[in-house]
Amino acid sequence: MAPIVHGLEVEYFNKVNFVYLDVDDPANTEYLKKLGYKYQPHFLLVDGQGSVLKQWLGPVGAGDFRTAFDSYLK
Repeated sequence: MAPIVHGLEVEYFNKVNFVYLDVDDPANTEYLKKLGYKYQPHFLLVDGQGSVLKQWLGPVGAGDFRTAFDSYLK
């Protein structure tokens, strides 16, 4: 998944802020609970106010991410 996500990060530079949380870091435990983290890979599209707009569990294709990003960027 890393090549897809990092490629999208370049493609959506200055449009989408990509944040990576280390699930093994105890400092992130409460935030992961709040977001409803289940297991890896778990991706969330979150707006500027912290509301989850969309989430994906398991492997995801770049096209699925692009569709979601583009719909919320309009």
